[in-house]
Amino acid sequence: MIAALLLALAIYISILAILIARQSGRDETQPADVIVIFGAAEYSGKPSPVLRARLDHALNLYNQHLARMIITTGGAGQDPHYSEGGVAREYLVRHGVSEGQVIAETQSTNTERASERIANIMRTNHMSTCLAVSDGYHMFRIKRMMAEHGITAYASPRPETRHAGWLMIAREVLSFTLWKLHIT
Repeated sequence: MIAALLLALAIYISILAILIARQSGRDETQPADVIVIFGAAEYSGKPSPVLRARLDHALNLYNQHLARMIITTGGAGQDPHYSEGGVAREYLVRHGVSEGQVIAETQSTNTERASERIANIMRTNHMSTCLAVSDGYHMFRIKRMMAEHGITAYASPRPETRHAGWLMIAREVLSFTLWKLHIT
């Protein structure tokens, strides 16, 4: 019995890791209602290198006219003065995006909460499709979370992360599993 459970667990982990790895290398960039940038750290009002890379990728997509609007995400974390979503919004505005074209979601503390809040923002604004910008390894989970809220997400990972390492894939296997088990 234990051997069968361990075998089933190994098969589950292997299949999920393969699906995450495949998705991490897939760029589905196409026109959508909105570009959604999933948050990453900010440092005293400045985007971290990871967040800046996501923002620059999203700016490139926006400048290609693939969407008319952008949503930035992420709460304050440990910094009571700044949020990831707010810092990201300010960065985009400083780089030429009209203030009216960027919505900052500033309350989420993780991907699951961000997905819920993004879906609400999108429904309120009559949007149903998004270009999701994050790191490649993160896309499998993002797409499934958005789908659970009735949103079609197309993966547009920042280019330097399209082929995730096994450590990040293992982390995503765990994160996805915890989300599905409603432990997060």
